[in-house]
Amino acid sequence: MTRETMVKNETARAGNETEELTDGFHLVIDALKLNGIGTIYGVPGIPITDLGRMAQAAGIRVISFRHEQNAGNAAAIAGFLTKKPGICLTVSAPGFLNGLTALANATTNCFPMILISGSSEREIVDLQQGDYEEMDQLAIAKPLCKAAFRVLHAADIGIGVARAIRAALSGRPGGVYLDLPAKLFSQVMNAEAGRKSLVKVIDAAPAQIPAPAAIRRALDLLKSAKRPLVILGKGAAYAQADEAIRAFIEKSGIPFLPMSMAKGLLPDTHPQCAGAARSTVLKDSDVVLLIGARLNWLLSHGKGKAWGEAGTKRFIQIDIEPKEMDSNVAIAAPIVGDIGSSVTALLEAMGEWPAPPADWLGAVKAKKEENIAKMAPKLMKNSAPMDFHSALGALRNVIKERPDAILVNEGANTLDLARGVIDMYQPRKRLDVGTWGVMGIGMGFAIGAAIETGKPVLAVEGDSAFGFSGMEVETICRYNLPVCVVVFNNNGIYRGTDVNAGGGADPATTVFVKGARYDRLMEAFGGVGIQAETPDELKRAVDAAMDSGRPTLVNAVIDPAAGSESGRIGNLNPQSALRKK
Repeated sequence: MTRETMVKNETARAGNETEELTDGFHLVIDALKLNGIGTIYGVPGIPITDLGRMAQAAGIRVISFRHEQNAGNAAAIAGFLTKKPGICLTVSAPGFLNGLTALANATTNCFPMILISGSSEREIVDLQQGDYEEMDQLAIAKPLCKAAFRVLHAADIGIGVARAIRAALSGRPGGVYLDLPAKLFSQVMNAEAGRKSLVKVIDAAPAQIPAPAAIRRALDLLKSAKRPLVILGKGAAYAQADEAIRAFIEKSGIPFLPMSMAKGLLPDTHPQCAGAARSTVLKDSDVVLLIGARLNWLLSHGKGKAWGEAGTKRFIQIDIEPKEMDSNVAIAAPIVGDIGSSVTALLEAMGEWPAPPADWLGAVKAKKEENIAKMAPKLMKNSAPMDFHSALGALRNVIKERPDAILVNEGANTLDLARGVIDMYQPRKRLDVGTWGVMGIGMGFAIGAAIETGKPVLAVEGDSAFGFSGMEVETICRYNLPVCVVVFNNNGIYRGTDVNAGGGADPATTVFVKGARYDRLMEAFGGVGIQAETPDELKRAVDAAMDSGRPTLVNAVIDPAAGSESGRIGNLNPQSALRKK
């Protein structure tokens, strides 16, 4: 159904007038379009099948997936890349539940996303009478997202969509759930009244200016530091305050450590980048400025051995959420405000700024050079089968030659090692598992990034991680997206060499089919499949894929014995006390 064939009804009104009518389907679409939403990610089915068809007819791009979790991940990363809420559309109950993991992950990572799900009728759900896919979806969603709303009347659709958009974007961004019962879509109302009921959201994410006293306090503390450090988190990348952040870093002269999704805000090859000396700068710094980064498990909660002598470090933190301060350790100089405004205020108040002590800069530079020299031989090997370092060394050169490409990365060893090996040169070009470390984001993120940016995407996947969303290679082929997937295939989770400890016929719990040909999965849907057994073969295959823009999957054969259990976070993997003995 298109706007030209919108529902009309001849009514028995005075003068025998024709009243133009609209319905819930069209009001949802019109509300999204009014607010600049141009893409919907989802899986069609009852009761939202026609909503997708009508949205497509109305000019919205509708990307249909094979699983709702992957569609939700695409919507979430779209929100991160565009600073507009990504929209995921699902069916009721099971479809809603499939999308819920992506919604919760978006909230945890502060990605603006709206999960819109059809649902069963309230009067039947509330009496638990057994409706089709009956479930109180609003109650289930509430604890896992930033806000949740249900719309019961067509006249409230405009307000419902507006509230969802504002909730997703304002303050600390996050996931929002919007519940649309099936009966809502067929509700009819006067078209002019419907148009008037729509709301265009104005200034959904207003600037939050930091207090001048907070800026002075932070600069006084930073200026007094003997070994200052700046940590950039993905919140700094989301803010798109790239020029202000670069200017502040360079004027201050302070070494900076980018978290994985903040890589590229300044190039990893920048002389002030301390990524190659991470352990040293965390342990030895005395004053640390956090910009869009949280002291969660990824930073050892700001305490413990990783941070050196207890109680000697002082923190400055920029965050739009006041409750984030003092969440793990005392924050000596909290700055509450949006990142763009806060960094600009710091920059404007700096005046003449002294260079950090030369002995600190020298120590950081020496450790960087030492670690880079140690790593270099591992990255240059051209052996078969490959190990993780030699394969990543080849991909490192791909990104160096194509800095505008987007890198999606997930796995255990594949993820942990790639973070340190592959340099990034531009902001928002590295997308990975983020705060939760959840596997399965790969194909959703790759599709969302390709759709929203039009840039070529290189998705580097562990074979285990790829299994969570691998069927979406059909989606990549169906939409002919410029995505090259590289599966690091070492025949298992962590390693492919484990054995059944009980001696039975079943394979070990972490072992996959040996010699699997993931490349043929892409070929099955009309894409290009390639097997690569050496770093040189891998580099040639990926270069060809990126040049062609065709959907491609490279099965990168990795030594089954390569890899360590749980990658670099093995300390989080409890082991039996008896096993330790």
